[in-house]
Amino acid sequence: MSADFPLACSVFCTRVPISCHCACRRRRLCKTMMAASCARTLGKVARIVLDTPTCRLTNNAALLTRNYMRGQVKTYCVSSGFKSRPVRGRILGSAFLLGGGFGLYQTVKLQFQHHLAAEKIQAPGLATDPKLTLYQYKTCPFCSKVRAFLDYHDFSYEIVEVNPVMRQEIKWSTYRKVPILMVDGTVQINDSSVIISALKTYLITKEKTIPEVLSCYPEMKSKNDSGKDVIEFGNKYWVMVNNEDADHLYPEKDSRKEEIKWRKWADDWLVHLISPNVYRTPTEALASFDYIVREGKFGTFEGFFAKYLGAAAMWVISKRLKKRHNLQNDVRQDLYKAVNEWVAAIGKNKKFMGGDQPNLADLAVFGVLRVMEGLQAFDDMMENTKGKNWYRRMQKATQHVS
Repeated sequence: MSADFPLACSVFCTRVPISCHCACRRRRLCKTMMAASCARTLGKVARIVLDTPTCRLTNNAALLTRNYMRGQVKTYCVSSGFKSRPVRGRILGSAFLLGGGFGLYQTVKLQFQHHLAAEKIQAPGLATDPKLTLYQYKTCPFCSKVRAFLDYHDFSYEIVEVNPVMRQEIKWSTYRKVPILMVDGTVQINDSSVIISALKTYLITKEKTIPEVLSCYPEMKSKNDSGKDVIEFGNKYWVMVNNEDADHLYPEKDSRKEEIKWRKWADDWLVHLISPNVYRTPTEALASFDYIVREGKFGTFEGFFAKYLGAAAMWVISKRLKKRHNLQNDVRQDLYKAVNEWVAAIGKNKKFMGGDQPNLADLAVFGVLRVMEGLQAFDDMMENTKGKNWYRRMQKATQHVS
């Protein structure tokens, strides 16, 4: 590159109309290339000096560099001054060589820093991620699943706590359940499993937008046995990736199958053990609703009635749930059995179902169980099952750093 490159570069950067992001990148490129040009110049001057033992030096070493850049230096420089000994020329040449080497080091370092910065901007979970808003009940196990996923992947997101009685916060939505995740205020994702699968797909399949990813999870309306309208979603437990990404995400033969199996198990079985256990007795029901009112969005008057009337109602309902799901008379035993079954499926040689790192099944099971924290059912589970160590590892893995 010619010595005139810095000038040409500065003209190019100031005269070409480009976007702010592109302009910043080109200015950084120009600075890097100018630094590289200067480093090469110093290196060439150093070689000239080192190759000319009897070089006659000027009174000012800067004249040598300036003459070289003007094309006036061939093999040595003649000017008014003194005649040096060979060693003095070599010392000066070494100084130029060191200066050039240092300049080249700084150039490479600067370029590497810019490369890392560019990668950070483009990486999932960082500055280019969409704005996420989660509409939730804090004590809902399905909402807790979504938070566990978002926290583990270090997403930044806002929470809107929904009043479970009036639900005014989601009056704009025809879908009346939580969780609901809004993306950039325009794209709505419903159902906890769809939210998790879609965002995981988005993280891996970088070339697709979130609306494009959502087309893989079609909404299907139907009626249940009671004639009530229900909404289901196709493929909701599947992460939609190509074969190459799937091999990387699921390195073991049956790991994808196992992840889907246990995610469904968390939704279809484990979640139905929560209410019968936290509302098992009138005392536990009252403690649970005290927690729900304290953590939820209730007014003073509303919270008072929710706590006492809700606790009484849920204690009765829990008896019906026990019968509906064919639970044992002591529902704790079903909870213990489920947690031990999960830990046995992980195995003794793995930290998580996903191996050294949690997979989506780990996050789902953890999210469901987490809603019992602070209640008697949770303490009993930790004391009477083999899930304690796994649970503590999951707590650490999902610590969200804002």
